[in-house]
Amino acid sequence: MTTRLDGNVLAGALAHLFVPDATDLRARCTNCGRVAPIAEAVVYADAPGLVARCRSCDHVLAAIVDAGDKVYLSLSGLSAIALPK
Repeated sequence: MTTRLDGNVLAGALAHLFVPDATDLRARCTNCGRVAPIAEAVVYADAPGLVARCRSCDHVLAAIVDAGDKVYLSLSGLSAIALPK
């Protein structure tokens, strides 16, 4: 039988992911498969928010938009993020 839980079970794993300096984490581009530290992304700050693009293929990796009372984070261009144990 499959156990179904609500999203609260992700709290510990997500807390580990959003460490104080996430730029050291290595991530994989969904477009070209390049794996590199997030710090190596090319970031455009003059877009509506911050847009991080892959240094290899220019695919959008992530976007952070400050909308006043909320901040929106998209990691749709990353297929995986490697976390140190």
